[in-house]
Amino acid sequence: MLEFEIVEEGQGKLIQPPDIEAFREWNRQKPKALVDKLMTEQEAISRFVHDGDYLATELYGTVRCPMSLTREIIRQGKKDLRIAGQGVLELDLLLAAGLVKQVEITYIGLEVYGVSSALRRAVESGQVEVVSDWSNGAIAWRFKAAAMGVPFIPVRSMLGSDTLKSSAAKVVKCPFTGQKVALLPALIVDVALIHVHRADRYGNAQIEGISGFAFELARAAKRLIISAEEIVPTEEIRRYPDRTIIPYFLVDAVVHAPFGSHPGEMCYCYARDEDIIREWAESSQTEEGAKAFLEKYVYSVRNHQEYLEKIGWERLEKLREKAEKRR
Repeated sequence: MLEFEIVEEGQGKLIQPPDIEAFREWNRQKPKALVDKLMTEQEAISRFVHDGDYLATELYGTVRCPMSLTREIIRQGKKDLRIAGQGVLELDLLLAAGLVKQVEITYIGLEVYGVSSALRRAVESGQVEVVSDWSNGAIAWRFKAAAMGVPFIPVRSMLGSDTLKSSAAKVVKCPFTGQKVALLPALIVDVALIHVHRADRYGNAQIEGISGFAFELARAAKRLIISAEEIVPTEEIRRYPDRTIIPYFLVDAVVHAPFGSHPGEMCYCYARDEDIIREWAESSQTEEGAKAFLEKYVYSVRNHQEYLEKIGWERLEKLREKAEKRR
């Protein structure tokens, strides 16, 4: 009999131990019919995000981040969240709003503007009780393991690094070669938020440009909320079936959210709003400044439509034109 010999273990906490059989059963129960899932941000977040949920967002930096959904989570005050991702804006805002208790992350920062002040405050104050580190590749592979229906995936990533030491990975001797490999536990999340270029009302979703780990995360989530720049007829989706990264039967809610990634960018659609990102970077250096920013851009508007009106259509159109010039 082949057996694994564990030679090293990370010291990080495994926030969400994988239960693959329960996840398989969950997916068996999800409806497979073409059901109209189009709804507002308010309805989607109210129905499918609960206090204490393990939440994941997709992609990284400011690219295609699900900002309209994130702002609605903050408005509704969903609390005690556990989160995973490679986020910048969305995860930073959730931390600043005091809604996060545990994190499994690869990176939360502000890129050229430096590290995240919101994350530092949340961890140092004890608001965030658990932090477990993973590499960018590792977090995506953990989603891939869940999507494959296996409890772990063997990789060579993180071997010999301090990231492994602060994660919950295990290093074993390969029973075939004797070489060291890292075993990454599958990551099954309660809710995933993914912003896409277009979707139909049933949930078939397509992405232009970099697809990130949308394929894996969509298949690693119990509940999936899609926000889309465009809602198109199913006939349009079927014209280019190779672009449909996320099929309808994985999706629980579809939200029409033009400029849904703002102030982040959307490949081929609009550039990122540098001024507002810089405003957050500066404001979030203090707790008072972060609260003022949230009041200005989140709490003071009732929904995404009011948010866009606050930003101004002329400003948004210039961001669209900027993206067009780059094509």
